[in-house]
Amino acid sequence: MIWRILLLILFAVTLVIPYAKAQTEDIRSVYQKIAQQKASSQALKDKTARVIRLKRENLQATLRKLRQEKLLIENDLASRQETYTNLHSQYQKLEQAERSDQELMTNLIAAVRVSARQLQELTLRSALTAMQPDRPERMDVIVKGKHFPGLDDMQLMADMFFTEIDQVGHVVRPQLEYRDHSGRNSIGDVLLIGPFLAAVDSAEGLELLRYDGSSRSFSAIAAPLPWLLERQLRSYLDGESDSVALDLSAGAALEQLTHRKTMVQRVEEGGFLVWPILLLALAAIIIGIERIIFLRRVRANTDRTMSEVHRLVAKNDWDGCEKLVEERFSPVFNVVRAGLSARNECHEILESVLHEAILKELPRLERALPLLNIMGAVAPLIGLLGTVTGMIGTFEVINIYGTGDPRMMSGGISVALVTTMLGLTVAIPIMLLHTYLGRRVEHVIGDMEEKSVTLANIIHRWRLGGS
Repeated sequence: MIWRILLLILFAVTLVIPYAKAQTEDIRSVYQKIAQQKASSQALKDKTARVIRLKRENLQATLRKLRQEKLLIENDLASRQETYTNLHSQYQKLEQAERSDQELMTNLIAAVRVSARQLQELTLRSALTAMQPDRPERMDVIVKGKHFPGLDDMQLMADMFFTEIDQVGHVVRPQLEYRDHSGRNSIGDVLLIGPFLAAVDSAEGLELLRYDGSSRSFSAIAAPLPWLLERQLRSYLDGESDSVALDLSAGAALEQLTHRKTMVQRVEEGGFLVWPILLLALAAIIIGIERIIFLRRVRANTDRTMSEVHRLVAKNDWDGCEKLVEERFSPVFNVVRAGLSARNECHEILESVLHEAILKELPRLERALPLLNIMGAVAPLIGLLGTVTGMIGTFEVINIYGTGDPRMMSGGISVALVTTMLGLTVAIPIMLLHTYLGRRVEHVIGDMEEKSVTLANIIHRWRLGGS
């Protein structure tokens, strides 16, 4: 068995040896090829390594150069960034300054134009423009102009302001045209006291003039001048006075003067209830005059008379006492006369006679005083009644036509208040008159009581035998 195996091995070896030799030759050729490839590969590798090394060195040099350039660029960028920041900051500041200057310039232009417009309106309203009618148009170049007002424009405006200020304090009498009451144009010496007063002494008399800015001319005021104002103005024109009334309201006072109503016109507006108030006033005047005359007539120097009575009684001259008082009819002497007639009565009866004589005189003294008191109380009530009825009528008109026209409502209320005004105007003097007459009557009554007591004491001392 073993031999068989060995024979098989030997047989196999014989079969393999020729193949092995051929294979060995192939291996050698392959090895040589490999060695040659390896050598060429090594050469290529060395060449590639050198190329790579050269490129790496070039790239490193380029990288160093680029890094240096980058550093330079970064430094330059930082410098430029800082420069940009500074320039931007300066730009913002300049832009802010430009906006401020533009705003200031806009405000300045607006202020100049507003001042020019105000000056134009001032000259239009000023009566001094009648002497220079072209003054308002001088401001058109500023008010209506599209360009920025220059120094010449501002100088013109300043000159006009100073001229207006200077002329305000002047009094002049230029020859000017004006429209009189009849509507005709006339020329005369117009007195101008600044822009506050304009007057002319024409053939129709002294007239106040009102300046109309639209036509730049004067027109006479239709309302008559109050007496005191006319007298003061006349004295000023004649050089007799240095004071004169001025209209500081730029024509508003003169406008009110044209709408001023007289007392007669207001009374006529008050309605039918005005007449009872006027009748009360007339009655109070008559009563007051009568009472004042009566009290003045009954007033006498009773102290001197009583001293004379005392002297005559001391002489027991009763006839002389009666003659002394018999021609005097004042209340005090009437009381003294009654006391002398009862001199022989007892003291109690004498006092009663004197008291009775005083009571008899009271109706004469106090006559019509209660009536005056009632008139003083009734007059404002009648006025209030007229106001209430007038207000009712006014509210009825408002109910129908509404409150669209305030003048209609205020006019009705004004008319309604006329009666109250008139009632108070009548009542206050009546109350003062009543107080005055009451004090006079109290004085006479006190004098009668004093003299009655004096006479009673004189008679009593005479009875006792005194002097």
